[in-house]
Amino acid sequence: MVQLVGSLRKELADSLSSCKVLVVGAGGIGCELLKNVVLTGFKNIEVIDLDTIDVSNLNRQFLFQKKHVGKSKAQVAKESALQFCPSANITAYHDSIMNPDYNVEFFRKFVLVMNALDNRAARNHVNRMCLAADIPLIESGTAGYLGQVTVIKKGMTECYECQPKPTQKTFPGCTIRNTPSEPIHCIVWAKYLFNQLFGEEDADQEVSPDTADPEAAWNPEDTAARATASEKDGDIKRVSTKDWARSTGYDPVKLFNKLFKDDIMYLLTMDKLWKKRKAPTPLDWQQLENGANPQEDTPASGLKDQQVLGVWGHCQLFQHSVETLRSQLQEKGEGSELVWDKDDPPAMDFVTAAANLRMHIFSMNMKSRFDVKSMAGNIIPAIATTNAVIAGLIVLEGLKILSGELESCRTIFLNKCPNLRKKLLVPCILDPPSANCYVCASKPEVTVKLNVHKTMVLSLQDRILKERFGMVAPDVQIEDGKGTILISSEEGETEANNSKFLSDFGIRNGSRLQADDFLQDYTLLVNVLHTEELEHDVEFEVVGEAPDKAPPPQTNQEEVNSITNGNKDSAQPSTSSKARAAAADDDDDIMIVDSDEEEEEGAPSSSTAAPGASSGTKRKHSDVETGEASTKRPRTDQSSAAAAADDDDDDDIIALD
Repeated sequence: MVQLVGSLRKELADSLSSCKVLVVGAGGIGCELLKNVVLTGFKNIEVIDLDTIDVSNLNRQFLFQKKHVGKSKAQVAKESALQFCPSANITAYHDSIMNPDYNVEFFRKFVLVMNALDNRAARNHVNRMCLAADIPLIESGTAGYLGQVTVIKKGMTECYECQPKPTQKTFPGCTIRNTPSEPIHCIVWAKYLFNQLFGEEDADQEVSPDTADPEAAWNPEDTAARATASEKDGDIKRVSTKDWARSTGYDPVKLFNKLFKDDIMYLLTMDKLWKKRKAPTPLDWQQLENGANPQEDTPASGLKDQQVLGVWGHCQLFQHSVETLRSQLQEKGEGSELVWDKDDPPAMDFVTAAANLRMHIFSMNMKSRFDVKSMAGNIIPAIATTNAVIAGLIVLEGLKILSGELESCRTIFLNKCPNLRKKLLVPCILDPPSANCYVCASKPEVTVKLNVHKTMVLSLQDRILKERFGMVAPDVQIEDGKGTILISSEEGETEANNSKFLSDFGIRNGSRLQADDFLQDYTLLVNVLHTEELEHDVEFEVVGEAPDKAPPPQTNQEEVNSITNGNKDSAQPSTSSKARAAAADDDDDIMIVDSDEEEEEGAPSSSTAAPGASSGTKRKHSDVETGEASTKRPRTDQSSAAAAADDDDDDDIIALD
């Protein structure tokens, strides 16, 4: 007779009380997960989260209360969990899991790692650390009503990076600066502008008209005289935007006329841009003030954030937000910077006002503050019950692992609507590792196409190895027979190389670079493919991914619009081709992307399976993260009765709403 402790077998209950587990993330899923882990009988738990509690977390992260705002999520989650299970041994870290202190030896002390993360970089890192430590990892994510849980085990299943994530689309700089055609372009511009004026300046986030726009093909010397931008209010000059703003004392009216009048009039001198487009209409503060109608911006009924102000209303909002942000800068002292946060009212007001004024200039319908926040902060509405369901599934998969039943683990999708068998939860068999994975293959290797005469060593380090391939502290040597060290993770050793081009070190077409990340216990061989034919604004391409590996983007305009209102890409919790079909990115409600750079092209609810579709072909779903169709592998025909009986077959999955 099986002896039970509560609802668990005694052997399993004993295992739970003695094993040590790591929970990464204490947000939407993390709070629910820590509660479940403690109540299930786990006694030795470590939880890590870098974030602090914000008031916006309180509607769904139930371990936190108003008195906890501003405190460490991990520490408060620990204290709250101990209140209903004082016997648990919980260690909390208010830190980043990517800190070098949490090395492979740190991970090896755990029997199981459970992820509740919200960004691709951290997910990549934990994936690699668990592979290096040979520890099972349970990955998870939610987005609105959609969710997913999957299990990753070295040598048995696909890892998080086995399937290439669709390349995050970046907006060409000339589109943002010269020819915006969608509200998201104006919102990206406004976020760039915030950083240029109040935050950390980035040369890649310039907001002034782009005279190098290849489409303009104009001669500035011939037409500059037609630009009537006034010297006093800030003519187009190649000086720092922040320096110019400081010189005006952050005068809201001067800033307004520079950004929405002078710059726009300068754009109008680029004749060729407006031959097939509607030309923008400059705004003048004095004219708007003189013609302001007091009734125009009288608050309408309904929620304030969902009202769309008039042009003068946004002018006043711009003025007020600039004055507030100027005061914040002055309070912080000389040389200080502000960080844009969607939950900071003055910062959100500034982006709302600047974006809407630019939308009006370029003949687009203006948006409410709520809509702008959704796009700028990339928010998908948070559903607390989704987090709870996913957290419960994480623990159930964990119990399988601790019972020694890894082969029975599944990737499980939570759908918004029941499928044809009236199921909301759809399990799929885990896929084996990909032989071509550049992370978990026996000898990871990639080919990168770039221009060795234009790519600097710093770009190789930051843009390619760190940003694209997820390394934390790479060391790179050239396989040239001499073992030339190109990049060292030791501070100061190779900094002199940063501003040099790859060709300066003899790197050419066919060169091979060995990149090592000792923290991740990870080595990647990079084959260099020199080319001078990359598209404009494209620094490099990874050969073999887009377009032949990444699924084609959808083109339905309605879907594009719906995703533009908030769905952004950052990290995909899925590992398999099945998982990609229904993957939800974030740990609770946000699909994060640098919307300053990137745009989604689809919506979670894109396609519907035809009732009469052939059972011999897998249906396409819209990827929650990317909005792109993911095609299932064809399977052999079987009777409909057999298909109906097979609960684990991924043919269960229908298009998600």
